[in-house]
Amino acid sequence: MNDYSDIINLPHHVSNKHNHMSMSERAAQFSPFAALTGYEEAIRKVQEEHDSENEKVSYQRE
Repeated sequence: MNDYSDIINLPHHVSNKHNHMSMSERAAQFSPFAALTGYEEAIRKVQEEHDSENEKVSYQRE
């Protein structure tokens, strides 16, 4: 019974209580969210600092 043969030909369920969800609403349901508020900003800041330090070292070597 591992091949789902008992349910594969059943009709698709349509709810009587809930309206059909649009594709955009469905996509939004699974889209990523900002679980860590400020995380992207912190990463950007560290990257800028790192780039700045690399520029200083590069300039001093020349």
